[in-house]
Formats: sequence, structure tokens, C-alpha cells
Amino acid sequence: MADERTPSRVQIGDRLLVIVEDVIYVSIAVLLAASALVVLVHAAISTVQSATSDEPDAMIEVLDSLLLVFIFVELLYAVRTTLKERQIVAEPFLIAGILTAIKEIIVLSVKAANDYLGEGAEFARALAEIGVLGGLVLALSVAAVLLRVKENEPAENSGAADRTA
Repeated sequence: MADERTPSRVQIGDRLLVIVEDVIYVSIAVLLAASALVVLVHAAISTVQSATSDEPDAMIEVLDSLLLVFIFVELLYAVRTTLKERQIVAEPFLIAGILTAIKEIIVLSVKAANDYLGEGAEFARALAEIGVLGGLVLALSVAAVLLRVKENEPAENSGAADRTA
């Protein structure tokens, strides 16, 4: 509802900015969906090629691509939720961050086992990075849980409060 005291030019400007914002969000959603489809097709082609390949890293590349598709889909959900709710919602971005960290943990774990085993400094660096990523997953997970708990709390000043005098 528009405020009666708000000048009409401000109301028109606000409506115009809302339309521009929606166009930008829809454009982002289209690009995310197209990117997800491209990566998914690439993963399907890689899966077929990996079936005949003797390379041990071939299926890891497919898994990496599929996890990237999950990240795109979660970001697409975040954009859709932002359009629907008319505000940025944090949870989808937290989940996308968790998925990204898990993706990197998986890829780095395989790479460390295959390429860095026996190379002390590189292997130690990879293990440290995996540890940091694990800590990041834990921190983002705690943030997501706390966000859910906060969303389920009753609003302050709602209902009758028990007061004893």
C-alpha cells in the first residue's frame, strides 16, 4: 500500500525500480539455469566417456560437475525465494556455501590421496585446507540451524506476556 503522503513521482520511481530489480533477478535465474543445464550435459557426456576410460579421476570429475549442478540449483532456489519473498533469505546461500565446501573437500581429498601422497609439504597443505573447509562446513551448518531456530521463535512482543508484580 502506498502512503498517501508519498509523492506520485516517488511511487512511480519505486515501481520502476521494483521492475528493474525483478528483471535482473530473472536474468540471473535464467543464467543459473542455463549454466546448470550446460554442466549437467557435460557431466552426462563425461559419464559415458568415463565408462570406457581407465583414468581413476574420471568419475571424480563427473562427481565434481554434479555437485556444481547442485550448487547452481541451490542458488537458483535462492533467487526464486528472493523474488517471491521480496527480501534476501540467508538459508539458501548458507546451503550453497556448505555444498561448495563439501565439493572442494571431496575433490581435494582425492587429489591429495592420488597426487600428494608422499610429498610431505603439499600433502600437509592439502590436509590443512581440508580441515579449514571442514570447519567452514561446521560453521555454516551451525549458522543454518541457528537461523531456523530464530525463524521458529515467536516474534517479540507478540501475545500476552506473563508478568508478576
